[in-house]
Amino acid sequence: MTKIKPLTIEETKYLAHSLAQQFLEWGEPIPTFDSRFPNILESCLAVPLQTFGRKSFYPTLYDKAAMLFYLMIKNHPFENGNKRIAIISLLVFLYKNGYWLEHKPEQLYKIAVFVAESDPKLKDEIVSVFTGFLRRYMVSAE
Repeated sequence: MTKIKPLTIEETKYLAHSLAQQFLEWGEPIPTFDSRFPNILESCLAVPLQTFGRKSFYPTLYDKAAMLFYLMIKNHPFENGNKRIAIISLLVFLYKNGYWLEHKPEQLYKIAVFVAESDPKLKDEIVSVFTGFLRRYMVSAE
């Protein structure tokens, strides 16, 4: 099994955040990276990699990617642009691990809106559905 490469704070700042600012502002600016809420982004990046007794809470790349996407939207690490930054973060994370998402960006944004509007009590169900989406649309980046 290939070790999954995590998304780092630096990659989030220089790739995900800056790409979202450059390509996804859509008439609504994304604030500077330094305006993020302290420790929330760090938590969003760390949770998908959590283990207990050497066993991962999110064992597959699909599981980790789905949880990352969900947390980047629901935990709101930035003042604005969380859905857009979550999309780019997901794509960077997948690409870093040798995969890509073969799906239209507009549809992915609609999914992000759905996640944002979802009831937090349904977290497990939402993450499970998004994991299924990833299983269907993830392809090798090579």
